[in-house]
Amino acid sequence: MKKILFSFLLLSQLAFAQENNISNQKNMELGAFSISLKVKDIKKSVEFYEKLGFTYKGGNIDQNWIVLKNGNTVIGLFQGFIEENTLTFNPGWDQLASEVNPFTDVREIQKKLKEKGMKIDREANETTKGPEYIVLTDPDGNSILIDQHR
Repeated sequence: MKKILFSFLLLSQLAFAQENNISNQKNMELGAFSISLKVKDIKKSVEFYEKLGFTYKGGNIDQNWIVLKNGNTVIGLFQGFIEENTLTFNPGWDQLASEVNPFTDVREIQKKLKEKGMKIDREANETTKGPEYIVLTDPDGNSILIDQHR
């Protein structure tokens, strides 16, 4: 039964992609994905996510931010840093936070998004190199951060 359901879902997704010409589009390389969560009490949040099997990956709990990992799933916990939960992409990194070369610079991503008519809430300075970020909002009001660290 599970195989039949899975097959049906896969075929449905393929049909949707073909119907909407999605399968012929080249993927935009956004880098490693994580979700950044606004938390009220970072110590309680870390304790909660550790019980779910997440382990320390980076950050500084004394500075009220920490990155946790469980398999390929990465979450950032931020107390007092962000206004809302945010989908985060890091160009130049893979899911293990290892550097990827080559990678698409955030400024190039910004250029491609603007060419597609997308509104950028916070634009990267296109005259600089190195670390930079952009912020945009999806149609449902979810924040998306594309944050390049190198």
